[in-house]
Amino acid sequence: MTNQKVALIIAGGSGMGAAAARKLAQEGYCVAILSSSGKGEALAKELGGIGVTGSNQSNDDLQRLVDLTMEKWGRIDALVNSAGHGPRAPILEISDDDWHLGMEVYLLSAIRPIRLVAPIMAAQGGGSIVNISTAWVNEPTAMFPTSTVFRAGLASFMKIFVDDFSAQNVRMNNVLPGWIDSLTEVEERRKMVPMGRYGKTEEIANTVAFLLSDEAGYITGQSLRVDGGVTKSV
Repeated sequence: MTNQKVALIIAGGSGMGAAAARKLAQEGYCVAILSSSGKGEALAKELGGIGVTGSNQSNDDLQRLVDLTMEKWGRIDALVNSAGHGPRAPILEISDDDWHLGMEVYLLSAIRPIRLVAPIMAAQGGGSIVNISTAWVNEPTAMFPTSTVFRAGLASFMKIFVDDFSAQNVRMNNVLPGWIDSLTEVEERRKMVPMGRYGKTEEIANTVAFLLSDEAGYITGQSLRVDGGVTKSV
């Protein structure tokens, strides 16, 4: 078993997931990355870690990543759940199939790896999970209907999870990004941001790394907005 901390990054081939993987490697974590494009496997090789090309909608692919990680390092200290993009359409025009796909992309994609990793963390004495969600989870928008619906479900899942696992020192928090530079910049959307700019993937990665760290050891069950002021809390 390694003395270094070990992090799994799901959907870590590009964007915020890849930025999180790079940041955690810089922080001294051993990293294991899953992505469907092959970019995650290439990034893991660059960072000296483990990469699996597969889907976060496949229990078998996720299990393979977990098994390889445990065989190589014998522990899992951190899990980062990122996701791709689900269906978008006017709310009453979304088909049953697309609602089911949205659930896969935004909710089950996080629950599946959590289900595999949380018992390992509990058995080893602790760990931390961060789900990359969306700033609009509490202020639903027609722009992202399946995202906001199912990520609201992820927030509920988190609250139930922390009741069950906090005593075993397994923490979970959600990060809520707004308009981030991994997306194509649109002037109209930039003007929605009080800070007047898109956020940087590195800013999301820094937030993820903090929430996973020992410095955040008393923070669990929280949803942290990182959106330049697009949404506000009371």
